Amino acid sequence: MACTKEEIERKRLAALQKIKNRTQPYQTKGSPGPSTSQNSGYGPLKEFYSNHSFHPYIKKENSVSVDTFVPVTEVVSGALSLVSEDRFEVNPSEFCLPLINIFKSIPSKNYDSKSKLWSFSTADYDELISKVAPLAPHILLGPLPPYVLKILKDKSMDPNFVDLSPIEATLRNKLMPFQEEGVRFGISRRGRCMIADDMGLGKTFQALAIASFYRHNWPLLIVTTSSMRETWQSKIHELLPSVPMMNIVTLSTGKDAQLVADRQTEVVIVSYKITTMHTDLLKNKKFGTIIIDESHNLKSHKALCTIALVSIARQCSRAILLSGTPALSRPSELYTQLALIEPKLFSSYTEYGKRYCAGKQTNFGWDMSGQSNLAELQVILQKRFLIRRTKEQVLTTLEEKTRESILLDASLLEFTKEEQNGLSQMAEAYKKSKSSERHAALLTFFSESAKIKIPAICKYLRQLLKEFSGKFLVFAHHRNVIDAICSTLDEVGLHYICIVGSTPPSTRAILTQAESRAHRIGRKGGVCARYLLANGTVDDHMWPLLQDKLSVLNNVGLSKDTFEDTTMKRQESKTNITQYLSPARNKNDYIPGTNIRKNFESVQTSDIHTDNFLDDEEGDELLANLDL
Repeated sequence: MACTKEEIERKRLAALQKIKNRTQPYQTKGSPGPSTSQNSGYGPLKEFYSNHSFHPYIKKENSVSVDTFVPVTEVVSGALSLVSEDRFEVNPSEFCLPLINIFKSIPSKNYDSKSKLWSFSTADYDELISKVAPLAPHILLGPLPPYVLKILKDKSMDPNFVDLSPIEATLRNKLMPFQEEGVRFGISRRGRCMIADDMGLGKTFQALAIASFYRHNWPLLIVTTSSMRETWQSKIHELLPSVPMMNIVTLSTGKDAQLVADRQTEVVIVSYKITTMHTDLLKNKKFGTIIIDESHNLKSHKALCTIALVSIARQCSRAILLSGTPALSRPSELYTQLALIEPKLFSSYTEYGKRYCAGKQTNFGWDMSGQSNLAELQVILQKRFLIRRTKEQVLTTLEEKTRESILLDASLLEFTKEEQNGLSQMAEAYKKSKSSERHAALLTFFSESAKIKIPAICKYLRQLLKEFSGKFLVFAHHRNVIDAICSTLDEVGLHYICIVGSTPPSTRAILTQAESRAHRIGRKGGVCARYLLANGTVDDHMWPLLQDKLSVLNNVGLSKDTFEDTTMKRQESKTNITQYLSPARNKNDYIPGTNIRKNFESVQTSDIHTDNFLDDEEGDELLANLDL
């Protein structure tokens, strides 16, 4: 005879009680009965049976409801978290029949057989909490945090009803439809928001438009990277012509302090580094609006720059953050940016970290390097803090971006036995190093791997130039690799421009940003991004690490990018003798101090024709191993 789950559970509990009774000695009159304490686990069960004259084998229709029956374990705990804007999920620590019965009584209940979790409409949240409350302390469900409930109940202004007429006409008339949408979002959030669009979608335009709407809250402070200060000044002059140039000050040194303090100064542009050096000056200016460009630079809440900007932004009525990558890898990196936008929403960094960073205490303090409740974090980001659009979403005329990972020819890697052993040791040191030492170990491994890859990289460029005649960009990290690439391009007589700089790691563009500099508004034709990888080098560790970081961004809705669809190809291993017969570089052919040839038009880049006296694979292998 088939039994329901409830009947099976009741029979199991009755059997446990019988076993317990058999193992206890018979009691004499006056002797104390079996313990009914909470720790025994069976006291509440025995009391329930005696009060309800229950027998496990009585048919279901004659049995008593068990909705308020408490479990036999000491405590059943559970956590609630949002899975979408209108639904939340419950994750109990173990199966509990009375809890399941309550779940079944909620109108919006839904059971996912794959995850084995129950979810409910946020409209039924209060009902669920009130029904579970009487089962304490045996059943305890952690409620949704107060700030989550506040965001869900918040009745923000509808962006569609925002009037953009206060924005200066010169700028307003240049906004594309999706940029207007971003501006409306920012204004509906009272000028405290993050524009997190892909690079190349005009975040500068949107930020200045929001700032123009709130011009009555100026003076305006713009915090950006050192290289972008002049760009911001020129954009203000172009898009907001009503702001006199004399009222725009770029704070570079202490000599500019008087200009900043001047009452007529409406806009101050400053770099992150200068912010820490002149914090008091900027606080005394009492800015009403602040724009923080590349706000992901504030990922550490302990950094001096972050501390300075938090104190300045606290005085501002409007705070507009801009970043194409608001979190580079971990949810913990978002906290400071969110706290700048809404200072009083989260009670503390620790509470945020426990909720979204799988925060746990260690011997060295709190470890916030993990991730948890990412679906909920995505909901509160999109509902309260930021708007993000990708190129694929808004630029329907922009052609496709594709990725290829090129596995370099192993025969061209400069591997001596000593170097192979050295790289292997570095790989082991990296894997075994402590978290605090891992970054340094990875950088050493990264640098040594670059030297090994140079010959294969240069050969790949030569191969590419034979079959490709369009424009292309080459991004490299190490100076010795850049020098080798320049030498290769010089050898084939190709005109190029080389841009290098001593940019600190905190402001270097990450890979997806590098791609976006080519794949942006105004671009005609598709873009193919190729990553040159080599086995046995740091690429074996960094490529999977990059994929993991992007997956975190995907999980919180900050990126639609993924390297999962990357095509894997191998570098052609067939070697041609012409690569060893490249013309020598003559310094007299170049304009002094540059890498531009004096008579570029007269330089022919056609292939050098030679007799293919060895055109079989064995001959090619022989040539490849010759010391030329």
